[in-house]
Amino acid sequence: MDTGSLTIALDRLAKGHVGRVTGFGAGDDKLVAKLREIGFAEGDEVELLAKGWLGGAPLSFRLNRTVIALRKGEAALVQVELQL
Repeated sequence: MDTGSLTIALDRLAKGHVGRVTGFGAGDDKLVAKLREIGFAEGDEVELLAKGWLGGAPLSFRLNRTVIALRKGEAALVQVELQL
């Protein structure tokens, strides 16, 4: 039974929760290209592993089987879908 889904920016993902990349928000095209180059693509599974202790940055994510650290502004460009 499908209970629905919610799309949020990656920087809003709660620790330990898993989302699926659905696309990228409006912003710097060069930064979106860089995110794609490091492995972010539609359909990929991403999980927030940790937040930095000083201001909550950087953010550490598991993207498929790789650990990646991003700034909040970078993570805000990635849109993810959460299963409810």
